[in-house]
Amino acid sequence: MNFKNIIFFLLKILSFPIAIVYGCIVHIRNFLFDKKILHSTSFNLPIICVGNIAVGGTGKTPMTEYLIKLLSQNSRIATISRGYRRKTKGFFPANNKTTNDEIGDEPMQFHSKFPNVNVCVGEDRVNAVRQLLNLKPDIKTIILDDALQHRKIAAGLNILLTDFTQPFYKDYFLPTGTLRDQRCSAKRADMIVVTKCPADLSNDDRAKITNYINPTNQDVFFTAIKYGNPYHISNSEEFILNNSTHYLLVHGIANATALRNYIASFDKNFDEIKFADHHHYTVSDIQKIVAAYQANSKKTIIITTEKDAVKLKTFANALSKVPVYLLPMEIFFLFNEQEKFDNSIKNFVSQFNK
Repeated sequence: MNFKNIIFFLLKILSFPIAIVYGCIVHIRNFLFDKKILHSTSFNLPIICVGNIAVGGTGKTPMTEYLIKLLSQNSRIATISRGYRRKTKGFFPANNKTTNDEIGDEPMQFHSKFPNVNVCVGEDRVNAVRQLLNLKPDIKTIILDDALQHRKIAAGLNILLTDFTQPFYKDYFLPTGTLRDQRCSAKRADMIVVTKCPADLSNDDRAKITNYINPTNQDVFFTAIKYGNPYHISNSEEFILNNSTHYLLVHGIANATALRNYIASFDKNFDEIKFADHHHYTVSDIQKIVAAYQANSKKTIIITTEKDAVKLKTFANALSKVPVYLLPMEIFFLFNEQEKFDNSIKNFVSQFNK
């Protein structure tokens, strides 16, 4: 065990009393909701909640995008997110002049990719739904992004995501671990999706994980990540990843393990500039990226994520002379269960259209 690991281990031990206090607060809050002392508000239309009980990247954004693609062809839908680290407050619906600073990076990503979908942000989910329906009464389905812990609103369908590499049943309360809710809160979910699995996950591992989750009348699904061809941040020109190009990976995401592994499959010696999750890029950051590229520009391209790209586009002029490509990603279901998942979602939505 090296020095950094020893320090990390000691910090986790020292933070354990704080985790106990935090866990008690969460337990009391859930108890008050379970006993109807605190009340939840429901609405007479299909509301799907995509969330987790841990902080960090469990794949909520690609799951939300998957649901948008699945439902938007046959129904007028909207998404509501908190809009983490945005510079506005309260309910804010996106429009054709909206910026990343106004709604946050993930909602801006939805807004850019799906212009026909109503994208809104609001800390108070109940108030956001009310204002959205007042503004757009023709909305037929709402997707709540990252709202499983917001028990003041009662979604009709709750989808819990948990990362394959750090499943909730092996995790602990903040700050010792990454849990922001009780493990038993998984029972409130209608469906559980284990995300970022190896594409070749075995049936034995699938059975073991399902046994650990111990579902109660819940379907458990397993998904993996699929990357598309990178395309230029300005002109959408595609680039085919290959083994003869050197890559500079630039990102600010919570969990970049899968991304790093994918880039390493083409270039084991790739360079990386990493920022904190939801990082707001500055002029000095752009200068750092450009300088890193120029230091080794021969056969080098810059790869970034879709989430980072919505912020980097603000600096289009400064980045115009360097090749910046964003790497699209999406999820796919393992064990041939995509149709089963899709039908469950569609059946839920159709109940309100009878």
